Amino acid sequence: MTFEQQWVEYDYNPFILFSSKGKVISLNSEAQFLLGTASTAEIFELATSYANVTFGFKTTFLDLEFERYKFFALTVGYENEDEIGIKLYQTPSFKINKPKHEGELTNIYTLIDLCISTNSINSNIKFIREFDPTIPDIIIDTNNIIKTLNKIYSCFEENDAILTKVYYRVGEHLKFEDKKYSIFSISISAPNVNKSKVNHLEVMLKENNFYVDIQKSITINIPMITV
Repeated sequence: MTFEQQWVEYDYNPFILFSSKGKVISLNSEAQFLLGTASTAEIFELATSYANVTFGFKTTFLDLEFERYKFFALTVGYENEDEIGIKLYQTPSFKINKPKHEGELTNIYTLIDLCISTNSINSNIKFIREFDPTIPDIIIDTNNIIKTLNKIYSCFEENDAILTKVYYRVGEHLKFEDKKYSIFSISISAPNVNKSKVNHLEVMLKENNFYVDIQKSITINIPMITV
């Protein structure tokens, strides 16, 4: 693999090269993850829809979402009738506003279990856990995270079951005080959600410096600051 090819392979933005019939010819690492949430047909349709009328390249700015992926623009290019390429530009997924990250070294699973125990009291809701066991102890404001998780669970209290996922966000990082930190997510979901509570929750999360992603689930993204 040449140096130029490595730049494409490890680009944070997904790139896919299609044949004229919509078959994937090549793609980079990030595009492989994207195709876990979006179908090949959907991305190929974007490529053909936003392609230039004649040979060449065309960049279009738009808001586009595929589950956890959010994009603000895409570029489509082709030089012949046989191949067409598309690159999607990811919206920055996390920002931190506080000049200093405060908190104590904490086991995130312990905090989640505590919140689940609290919310299961006098409730018939079944709490389902899907945890990535590799997330280390992190520095976080425990009071804020407990308050936040309890608020999120209250948004789903009109359900028979609530799913809680903890997972590592592949390829996403936060730079803080000249250091780069990986990011993990806590995602809570159920079929029925109280929209009024969600609106109040979103304001609270931003005030507490959490990045919130509200789609089919409510997700908070947290940097893995360990020291």
